[in-house]
Amino acid sequence: MKWYANGISAAILATTLGLGLVGCGTSTTAATNASSRQDTQAIVAQTSQTSAESTAESTAETGDTYTDRDLAQTADLSSATSIAVESGQDVSITKEGVYVLSGTATNATISVDVDSNAKVQLVLDNLTLENETKPAIYVLSADKVFVTTAQGSTNKLTTSGTFAADGENNVDGVIFSKDDLVLNGQGTLAISSSDNGVVSKDDLKVTGGTYSMACNGDALQANDGVYVADGNLELVASSDGIQGDARVQIDGGTITISGAEGIESTYVQINQGKVSISASDDGINATQKSETSTDTPTIEIAGGEVAVEMGSGDTDALDANGNIVVSGGTISITAQSAFDYDGTTEFTGGTIYVNGEQVTTIENSMMGGGMGGRMGGEMPGGGMGGGMMGGPRQ
Repeated sequence: MKWYANGISAAILATTLGLGLVGCGTSTTAATNASSRQDTQAIVAQTSQTSAESTAESTAETGDTYTDRDLAQTADLSSATSIAVESGQDVSITKEGVYVLSGTATNATISVDVDSNAKVQLVLDNLTLENETKPAIYVLSADKVFVTTAQGSTNKLTTSGTFAADGENNVDGVIFSKDDLVLNGQGTLAISSSDNGVVSKDDLKVTGGTYSMACNGDALQANDGVYVADGNLELVASSDGIQGDARVQIDGGTITISGAEGIESTYVQINQGKVSISASDDGINATQKSETSTDTPTIEIAGGEVAVEMGSGDTDALDANGNIVVSGGTISITAQSAFDYDGTTEFTGGTIYVNGEQVTTIENSMMGGGMGGRMGGEMPGGGMGGGMMGGPRQ
């Protein structure tokens, strides 16, 4: 059974529910005629509001990473539709708008399938969903979807069993989106997954909120980029903590990651924020993940606080199949192998500690191989570090 939340007002939705769930075949001609004019007015008002929202969103696109609406931590609820979830009943959203979701249910999916130019905002207000084989939130089509935790709310989304494919689509995240996805808000969201936590086939942005994720796959995953502007994220993952095929960019927030790999992407850029990683393979790994990116695999740290603690064995704290660039911030590494790179290094600012001692060069941790790395990296101020005889191992 499904609800079709199609942009009508909460009052009209309540009237509809009084007649029976959509798809059950229950209706009365008299009730339909009586509410026809009111329905039309509500839809016109909704259309006008969402068109204005789209215009504002477009205007806010200034070429920067985040729009004004991305960064807003509350939603405009003046024309929002409220939906209380029920077990065994999927919620199908087919019109642009703002939807407030609450309640507790099992085996229920909130699906979004709207026009490719439409934006949808899902406000989670004490929502608990637990599924066995399906995502809790599934975005099939949209321009962008915002998942916003309401102020003071506590929300939990779970997929406990093996994900079932949706036709030819391999759906493998508790929140799974084929289009751009933004997580924000002023509440908390806990995610538990037998595979991945949050997956976007385009860009995934986190700009606020508090998150705890326990996943057997990745916690955050995107085909394009993962961007974090703010928020408090505690990520426990059996695979990578954060994976963005083209880019992972950290501009703020507090991020704690425990997993096989902490952050993996073609290009990893940390500008601000506090990042703490405990990993058993690579802490931060830059490797060619994207088929479309022309970037050289690079780890770039320009600010913030980065702490990486590695397990024993063949592990690397910062591993780049290309370059390592450090121009600011504080980096603290606890590892047998602090740096492993195949290209060059630049160290022009910031502070680096390895196993409790401050270092002034970025050197490959093992002997052997070609020269590489500008003889261990430039020191802040333009001096050259002391490379190893024979060059570092690549």
